Amino acid sequence: MTQNVTERVIAILADQAMMDPAAIRLEDTLADLGLDSLGLVESLFALEEAFDISVPFNANEPAKSDFDLSSVAAIIAAVEGLVAEARAA
Repeated sequence: MTQNVTERVIAILADQAMMDPAAIRLEDTLADLGLDSLGLVESLFALEEAFDISVPFNANEPAKSDFDLSSVAAIIAAVEGLVAEARAA
């Protein structure tokens, strides 16, 4: 995980969860952060805007999405992958 991406993703999630970024751990889930479905969608929009990416997420069928939301670390890894794909395109 690159430090810049990690810090930015954590800052976005912290903002949405109204938490101190220092309190967020890589193993935390969105539920651990207190983010509900609206918070999730707002977080995804913020990530898309911050990194100029398109997150493959279907709010109607989140289980079928190609974006791992299982933990903060998984979200960071998924964002890094999307950023790399965008740069390669």
